Amino acid sequence: MLPPPPGYVFNRAAEWQGLARFAADASGHPALGVVYGRRRQGKSFLLRALCREMGGFCFEAPEATEAEALRLLGQRLAEHLKVPGRLAFDGWPAAVAALMDLGAGDRPVPVVLDEFPRLARECRSLPSLIQAALPPRTEDGSACRTRLILCGSALSFMTRLLSGESPLRGRASLELMLHPFDYRQAAAFWGLHDQPTLAFRVYAVVGGTPAYRREFVSEDVPRGGDFDDWVLRTALNPMTPLFREGRYLLAEERDLRDLGLYHSVLTAISEGSTTRGSIAAALGRASTDVGHPLAVLEDTGFVERRQDTFRRGGSTWHVAEPIVRFHHAITRPSCSAWQDRATASALWKRAQETFRSRLLGPAFEDVCRTWVRRYASVETMGDVVVEVGSGVVQDARARARHEVDLVAYGLPDPGGRRRVLLIGEAKWGKRMGMEDVRRLERVRELLRARDDVDVSGCRIGCFSGVGFESVAAQEAAGALLVDGDRLYQGS
Repeated sequence: MLPPPPGYVFNRAAEWQGLARFAADASGHPALGVVYGRRRQGKSFLLRALCREMGGFCFEAPEATEAEALRLLGQRLAEHLKVPGRLAFDGWPAAVAALMDLGAGDRPVPVVLDEFPRLARECRSLPSLIQAALPPRTEDGSACRTRLILCGSALSFMTRLLSGESPLRGRASLELMLHPFDYRQAAAFWGLHDQPTLAFRVYAVVGGTPAYRREFVSEDVPRGGDFDDWVLRTALNPMTPLFREGRYLLAEERDLRDLGLYHSVLTAISEGSTTRGSIAAALGRASTDVGHPLAVLEDTGFVERRQDTFRRGGSTWHVAEPIVRFHHAITRPSCSAWQDRATASALWKRAQETFRSRLLGPAFEDVCRTWVRRYASVETMGDVVVEVGSGVVQDARARARHEVDLVAYGLPDPGGRRRVLLIGEAKWGKRMGMEDVRRLERVRELLRARDDVDVSGCRIGCFSGVGFESVAAQEAAGALLVDGDRLYQGS
């Protein structure tokens, strides 16, 4: 029987079940698991809880030389085994053997090497040594029930660990990526599930990263009309770690060598340059010069590329982490000015339009797509949603282009065409009316003329953070109306 998640582990039931099932596997062979995700998501917190509940061993690798890391590992392992002094290892082969010996008994034992990329940078052969300690399941031998978990935040390194020609490719029986909380989970975590407007504004600043409440703002939660003051005393306060988080996250990634260039790319995207050409223009570079930094930022999880769902080759770039977006849109342009606390309030008032257009607007679109993908019922959507995206539809007759914030697809029709369930527009600060419905109806008619999509069951969706005009007329036209309350509590 699997141990339940401890009461202090919030909203990670599925992840806990996967980890516990892996760690409790009673077969007589060692097994490898890999856990990764962006920093501050609670990976170490979750793995320490697993080891605590199941009698395992967890070692968080320091930034240290190989010799010092081995010394600290020997000290921690001696404490775990309750033997005097420390265990001495003359190299990683002996250390790996000692770790595998922890599961030599009659029960499975989770063994965690946290911040594994730090160890592998100092000892490049470490993945090969671990591979050698994981014999194929077809081999006979003495029972070893070590459940070795390698954990890290360097996304590019961790994803390469199990791919290509890596020694560990094909050897892991668990691969878990720990994601930030989505907007509903974040609202519950911050205790704001019954205040959708406030919950969304907080989410637009800090996203779904658990550490930002627990460690970075010392449980400082905004209440009622306190949001602006909360921003000033947390994200815009140089005396809090949240103030520099958007900068430090990049500095912690070893794959980002020219930090000035990467910060400039993120600033350009945060300011609205989302195509490769416009990003290059903002930097004063050729388009070919930004391909590599964009690829590295994508590999490390700081940006994401969104394919236009209606046309091949059309893609845009977006900052994936809200606090990084906040840093580059709000904090970085006036970084030195925020140091003067006497003028901070006036600066924040001047930044309101930027906050609305560059943070609240994009964040609201993301939240609406998440609602359609995860929370909207089959009855609401007309079928199971298998894909959610956005795109642009050209209107040759009107010489116009229509941006569609939200496109939801169901299963293909019998002819193999993609079946569009919903096209929608998401506007945080606009009361939406029949004009918006008519525009989306025009888009639907343009799509009806295409032979690659089926819009016979396509609904119109209007998503607004401030409500709707002419509700009866919009509903009579068959429009799906979704406000903040429904986003946070309805289906």
